[in-house]
Amino acid sequence: MIKAENLTKRFENIAAVDHINAEIRDGSVFGLVGTNGAGKSTFLRMVSGILKPDEGKVTIDGKEVFERPEVKERFFYISDDPYYFNNGTAAQLAGFYSMIYRNFDMNRFYRLLEGFGLDRDRKINTYSKGMKKQLSVLCGLCANTDYLLCDETFDGLDPVMRQAVKSLFANDMEERNLTPVIASHNLRELEDICDHVGLLHRGGILLSKDLDEMKLQIHKIQCVLKEGMDFADLKGLEILKTERRGKLLTFTVRGEREEVNGRIEAVNPVFYEMIPLSLEEIFISETEVAGYDIKKLIF
Repeated sequence: MIKAENLTKRFENIAAVDHINAEIRDGSVFGLVGTNGAGKSTFLRMVSGILKPDEGKVTIDGKEVFERPEVKERFFYISDDPYYFNNGTAAQLAGFYSMIYRNFDMNRFYRLLEGFGLDRDRKINTYSKGMKKQLSVLCGLCANTDYLLCDETFDGLDPVMRQAVKSLFANDMEERNLTPVIASHNLRELEDICDHVGLLHRGGILLSKDLDEMKLQIHKIQCVLKEGMDFADLKGLEILKTERRGKLLTFTVRGEREEVNGRIEAVNPVFYEMIPLSLEEIFISETEVAGYDIKKLIF
């Protein structure tokens, strides 16, 4: 498990990461969401031991990461802007990583390279942005580490390649308990892969919850009530957001599904149904309750 305690990093008078506490459980997919400048990259660089925290610490299974090579062997960091050797090829890059990561799977790397249509002997500086991203992901997966730290990894990938990468992540999670940590500015990229999502804003985490927990606790309801009835007649419900279109009432409510159903059925509505919420809608509801407008923070 990766654990960040009171993690803080400042650049002159700017607090890039401000007293963050977070736990990343093994075998899960942790999504870190935030706008550009929210502190995602700084957080990942401290988790990977590239930057030393000004305060607090990062540990993996209780061992601090910074300046501990034996701990750093357990993760692979994919930067948003990865560095490649001048005139280096994909084969040469894999050879370099194989000297650092003792379990680097060269056979698998070449199989995946061929499957993605990447030439092992072509100079990387002639690759497109998307091809470079693919190469970074393949190196990360073939390093066979416990953790894969991804900074805007899906940015620059077309939809087909994005889905292929997610499938590879899922395969490695099932076969060897890989734990991906994915930072992104786009909630929609994370919705179908993450188990746990943290919302980072101005260096601090506004919200950090399991998706299943959020989906079980927040519901979107559409209903038509009897003549003369309104939202105020729905007693005992924690309503987060309301909208009316003629007789149709739409609202977001927090609570156990059975209890919510019971409260609505108690007023004998003309019609009602529960509609599944997207990750975006869940986060909008949660952050608005906390006093933030996620549409201004993320989109």
